[in-house]
Amino acid sequence: MELRQLRVFEAVVTHRTVSAAAVALGLAPSSVSEQIRTLELGLGTELFDRAPHGMALTAAGERLLPWSRKLLDQAEQARREVVADRARLRLGALETIATTHVPAVLARLAERRPDLDVSLHTDTARDGLLGGVAAGALEAALILDTAGPLGDLGFYLPPAPLDHLDLNEVPLALVAAPVHPLSGATALTRADLHGQRLLVSAPACSFRLAGERLLGHDVERVRTGGVAVTRACAEQGLGIALLPEFAVQDPLASGALVRLPLVPPPLRLRLVWRADRETVPGLREAAAA
Repeated sequence: MELRQLRVFEAVVTHRTVSAAAVALGLAPSSVSEQIRTLELGLGTELFDRAPHGMALTAAGERLLPWSRKLLDQAEQARREVVADRARLRLGALETIATTHVPAVLARLAERRPDLDVSLHTDTARDGLLGGVAAGALEAALILDTAGPLGDLGFYLPPAPLDHLDLNEVPLALVAAPVHPLSGATALTRADLHGQRLLVSAPACSFRLAGERLLGHDVERVRTGGVAVTRACAEQGLGIALLPEFAVQDPLASGALVRLPLVPPPLRLRLVWRADRETVPGLREAAAA
C-alpha cells in the first residue's frame, strides 16, 4: 500500500468516477484505474462497486477511508518536519480571474508569508479546482461565489469538508449595445427583461449562474462562449449580458456598450481549502485583504 495509491483512492472517492479523478490529479484515466487495481490486489479485497453511474465504496473501502486520510495527513506532516523546507502552497485559480485578481493575492502572500513556496495552477472549470482541493492535489483554490454559504451561487460541491474566506468583491454589470431597445431605459425591473436574450457562457460559468439568479428563467439564454466572446456579441446587439466590471470598463467608456439600470449583486472572490487539514497554517490570516 503506497501513498500515491491512497491519493488516487481518495480522488476516486471524492469524484465518484475514474475520469473525473484523473482530471483532478492530472493523470490518465488508465493510470488511475491501474493504481486502484494495484491497491485492491495488495489488500486482497475490492474497495469499490463499479456501476455505470459511478463508483461507490464497498464496506472494505469505507473502513479504509479514515485510515487513508490519517496516513496522508501524517505523511505530509512528516515531509514538512523532516525536509524542513519552505511550506508548500499549490494554489488553484479560475482562468477568468487569473490576470485580474490573483496577482494581488499572490503579492499579499509573498509579503506576509515569504516562507511559502507558492505554485499557481489555473483551470477553466471550477469543479476541477474544488475537486483538486478535496483530493489534496491543491492546498487551496480561488473561485467566484455569492456572499452566502459556499456553493450558494448554484454549483456542485465535492463531498469533503471545505472552508472559505471572502477576499474581495467582484462587481458585475448588466450591459447591452447602444442600439438595444432597452439601452435608453432609466429604470428596469426583472419583469421588464421577460423574453430578452441573455448571452451566456457554459452552464457552470460563474457569470452565467449569476445572470440566471438575477433574471430567472424568463429570459432566452443564448450560449456564446467565454467572457470576451460574450462581450463582443453584446457589442453587436445580439442580446444583453451580465459580465464582470473589469471586462467591460473599456467598452462602457468608449460607448460600445451601455450599462442597463438593473444593478446585480457583486460576486465574491473566495479562497477555499479543506477544513479538516491545516496543510498551510495561518493561510487565512495571510490571504485576508
